[in-house]
Amino acid sequence: MDTADNSTTHSPREAATSLVASWVDMWNGEYAIAEKIISPDNRVHAAMFDGGDGSAVGGVAGMVDLVTQMRSLMSDLVFSPEVGPLVDGDHVVVRWVATGHYGGGIPGAGAPVGTAVTFHGTDILRVSDARVVEYWLNADTLDLMTQLQVGAG
Repeated sequence: MDTADNSTTHSPREAATSLVASWVDMWNGEYAIAEKIISPDNRVHAAMFDGGDGSAVGGVAGMVDLVTQMRSLMSDLVFSPEVGPLVDGDHVVVRWVATGHYGGGIPGAGAPVGTAVTFHGTDILRVSDARVVEYWLNADTLDLMTQLQVGAG
């Protein structure tokens, strides 16, 4: 994806579709694409596992670290779009489903390593110059933690 030309040579829908495809590829472990689609000034808004709000996650390296951390819990994690992209001005929204097998590492999880999990979420991306400059994550973490039996017991 040539990010410099994307905003001028494609319709907003085509540009959003291309960006979301690359975004999903990044979440599926293709980290090299991050520099092409994430702004160095990217900001994250998310409820983090450690209780933070995501404000400490920034730029390309921050996003790659976030994806790496999530994938460390489930190395075979696969994200797939369910709805979208929906485009509204400079915002792009995608509803996704993630499937994989728990690899361990979440404190208090009672589920055995290898437990199959499926959870959903919605990403809102603010885009400028064909790069993500702001990211809101809304994942069904309660569903994921329930499947992993966190605090059960």
